[in-house]
Amino acid sequence: MEKKIKANAWGLLPIAIFLVFYLGLGILFEYGLGIKMGFYDIPIVVGFLIAILVACLQNRSVSFEEKLTVMASGVGDKNIITMILIFLASGLFVGVTGRSSAESVAYFMFSIAPAKMAPIVLFIVACVVSIAMGTSTGTITLITPIAIAVSEVSGFSLPLCIGTVAGGAMFGDNLSFISDTTIAACTTQGCAMKDKFKTNFKIAFPAAIVSLILIGILSMNVDTVEKAVGEYNIFLFIPYLLVLIFGIIGINVFVVLIIGIIAGIITSLAVGVITPMTILTSMRSGIEGMYETILVAVLVSALCGLIKNNGGFEALLGFVKKYCKSNKSGQFGMGLLVGAMDIATANNTVAIVIAGPIAKDMSKDYNISPQQSASILDTFSCVFQIILPYGAQMLLAVSAATVLGYTVSPFAIMPYLFYPLLLGVFVVLSIVFSKEKTTEGK
Repeated sequence: MEKKIKANAWGLLPIAIFLVFYLGLGILFEYGLGIKMGFYDIPIVVGFLIAILVACLQNRSVSFEEKLTVMASGVGDKNIITMILIFLASGLFVGVTGRSSAESVAYFMFSIAPAKMAPIVLFIVACVVSIAMGTSTGTITLITPIAIAVSEVSGFSLPLCIGTVAGGAMFGDNLSFISDTTIAACTTQGCAMKDKFKTNFKIAFPAAIVSLILIGILSMNVDTVEKAVGEYNIFLFIPYLLVLIFGIIGINVFVVLIIGIIAGIITSLAVGVITPMTILTSMRSGIEGMYETILVAVLVSALCGLIKNNGGFEALLGFVKKYCKSNKSGQFGMGLLVGAMDIATANNTVAIVIAGPIAKDMSKDYNISPQQSASILDTFSCVFQIILPYGAQMLLAVSAATVLGYTVSPFAIMPYLFYPLLLGVFVVLSIVFSKEKTTEGK
């Protein structure tokens, strides 16, 4: 029988130390000292190492050897190993398909729409590419230069075009089967990706439709001119289409990614995006892009093991239970928990990994299904992430404009983040109007 852990608020001290180090120094560098991208000069890995050291110094009744065992049990969890393997496979897929494939998807969609619909097309392109790539930052990096060019030649405002892309990029970040947030949410909650997708889609799709309507209304009274479209190759669509189709119909994620990787290699070689001599280099680059995410997942798992053993999670659960008395309030508590973690770390994947174990316990106490809790974690973290002025997505968008000689503020872009803001509205409404379930907690 598992030993009952006594609640201890001091067990949460490592998280507080991490927040002070990572968030405090990040704000100081970015806004106090005016260092460009200063928030991301703070090594998140160092922050977690410091937090682990603090956790190890707590609870002197447990030896250091026993604490190593506790950390190892956290890291050795089946869900963590699964997550790491999927991260590696996703890195391989992105590495072999390259930027040219995503560019082809984007340029094709632009070639079949009139200039008047440029913002609508930008949003749709961002949604499709982010679903295919599984990353909002990659989508923003790829499409923001196109959005800037569209703004210049079409007459639409720069904040509108960039905000439309940034918002659409979160569509795939929230729904894609190869998104690290989807992977983290599903693995920590123990649910199938297709089940989480079905639950999430009921929230995301209405938000996307209303966003399209708002973007269309704003586009009506703008005088536009024809825009230039880059070259594209339809053959390069195949890997993304396969991943999307096989993922939606519920094939195992590893099988889906292997199919995507093989298709990516074949199509990229056929078109000349990569050569037989650069295949391994491309694979290595894709995997290297996942290194920090994997390392953070390992360190967070070790830290969570210590915090749980020290009674920190029991104390946090006790605090949530004090104010959340029903199934619906439990869902809100779960969403605000992951949102707070995201504000602290400016990384929605890390926020999900940290909040995941707590949310898993909450889902049992408040009778919340695994797919529902995974959807709440992913959705709330994406909503909070994109509106952070110091978040990676916003900083990347602003930096892309700066490199091309344009000046735009994150606060000028925020009003045009229609999809993320509406996603937040719809997830709240989905909780409010959900059928009340009897909680299992005391």
